[in-house]
Amino acid sequence: MNLILDMNISPKLVDLLSQNDINSKHWCTIGKPDARDSEIMEYAKQNDCVIVTCDLDFTTILSNTKENKPSVIQIRKQGLQSDMLAKLLAIVLSQWKSELEKGAVLIIDAKKVRVRILPLDGLDRA
Repeated sequence: MNLILDMNISPKLVDLLSQNDINSKHWCTIGKPDARDSEIMEYAKQNDCVIVTCDLDFTTILSNTKENKPSVIQIRKQGLQSDMLAKLLAIVLSQWKSELEKGAVLIIDAKKVRVRILPLDGLDRA
């Protein structure tokens, strides 16, 4: 599984994830830093990547388009250091690998991980 880290995620995470054998690239190494979310989503879809972001717009786009790819991991837990986020992502990726490969939105907040299988209907709001 390959991850794309959105611009709101620290680039340091790429090296930390590689220590856990998780392939990732930061968006700034792929495309323009000011690229639209739709461009990032199209790249992820075409290259079978999962987007990791703090941005709520990706789930809104998925809800509006009813697409079943790309999968998105949305971080809603404040103040996570890169090393802690890397550990958390390693756990989440191992537990929810099958769902992410098929198409899902994982929302990580301070208390739990919620999973929504894609496509989202118009009433779902992550």
